[in-house]
Amino acid sequence: MPFGRGRGKGSGPQQGGTKVYVGNLSWETSWQDLKDHFRQAGDVIHTKILTEGPGGRSKGCGIVEMDTVDSAANAIEMLNDTDLHGRNILIREDREDNGGRHGFGGGGG
Repeated sequence: MPFGRGRGKGSGPQQGGTKVYVGNLSWETSWQDLKDHFRQAGDVIHTKILTEGPGGRSKGCGIVEMDTVDSAANAIEMLNDTDLHGRNILIREDREDNGGRHGFGGGGG
């Protein structure tokens, strides 16, 4: 089944936001860096760098929510294995849908 299909009714671009997982991020990458990089593929609703521990150290991965399924698919096709802060990032559809372990509770925008 193609990316994101089967989640809604009707045809054409689907609305409601679609999250993609981004791995292999540099420790220096911020939510704003992710947002700026992903704007090449479409409108970005929200970005988040996943962190761990009391100091909030980056786990080297993040989540980007695009405005449509088509934008998210475009981001995967267009930006996967591209350079961001000296590292080739890996992008795939987020498997933790509906908030999951890494919902968008704080930070970023």
